[in-house]
Amino acid sequence: MIKNKRIFITGGAGFIGSTLIGRLIDDNEIVVYDNFDRDSLQGKLYATHKNLRLVRGDILDYRMLESVIQGSQLVIHAAAIAGIDNTLKNPVNTMRVNMLGTANVLEAACNAGTVERFIDFSTSEVFGSHAFKVDEGSQTVTGAVGEARWTYAVSKLAGEHLTHAYYRQYGLPTVTVRPFNIYGPGQLGEGAIQIFIRKALKNEDIYIFGDGNQIRAWCYVDDMIDGTMLALTHKNAVGESFNIGNARAITTIYGLAQAVCRVLDSKSKIVFREALSADIELRIPSVQKSRELLGYQAKVDLDEGIVRTADWYRKHMDEMPELPEIFKAKVTP
Repeated sequence: MIKNKRIFITGGAGFIGSTLIGRLIDDNEIVVYDNFDRDSLQGKLYATHKNLRLVRGDILDYRMLESVIQGSQLVIHAAAIAGIDNTLKNPVNTMRVNMLGTANVLEAACNAGTVERFIDFSTSEVFGSHAFKVDEGSQTVTGAVGEARWTYAVSKLAGEHLTHAYYRQYGLPTVTVRPFNIYGPGQLGEGAIQIFIRKALKNEDIYIFGDGNQIRAWCYVDDMIDGTMLALTHKNAVGESFNIGNARAITTIYGLAQAVCRVLDSKSKIVFREALSADIELRIPSVQKSRELLGYQAKVDLDEGIVRTADWYRKHMDEMPELPEIFKAKVTP
């Protein structure tokens, strides 16, 4: 249990950060530091909770960051530029925010002198395009320089290396978590499952970019939050990186689209389009380290996760921002 802590969350209005707040808000003071470009906090029952303070800020603004982080015992760094559309359009900003922003948050946390645990959110993309049962000791891989897809992975990997460096050199009690394809209620942006579900509920054509044979392991957000809570509290976590995912919920992108249509009894057609960029062909984690050191175990299977997620989107569809233009599709008759 985490109680009576001041918890500072960068990117706390994002999908995972805002879901994590729901686990922590009743017994702790939460400070969300975010630019609110994506606001998954909006509409949540605890969005106006007395223990929640919202600060509109940029992690590239070190002075403001250093001021607001003062007195925090737990720091969760979830702010980042993510999503293939964002990365393709703004590769410079992606690199700046994910590298320099992470450096700022680490430095501010280190200088605060009160931080008992620092959680850094990395990414499964550090393992490159073919990642089969990769563990935390597996080689990190990136593609060719100049391929926009890899600016995100490289920027997050640099942040992860720096996080470990702050632990080794300064003793900052850091933990890195690597989420593997997280989905669930409240997700905005470009997550495949939320896009497929939103389209399936409207019987709109579902677009797949590429041949649809890309393989993923899909992890429901509540299981991700379980892993993050263990990273925040377990004594074995400090100084380590952990894969957090569901190694049993595996399917291709095409199989995922079919599963969404089947589970939701949708009339959507699945339409194939040209790939947008280099893609991740295979991404399945080993979570043995998380299980053995932290006791982590994913619980929600894919069909159940689709049902839970769709139930949320049915209730909130009218409040959702429009999908990026590349994901829009016709309505199936």
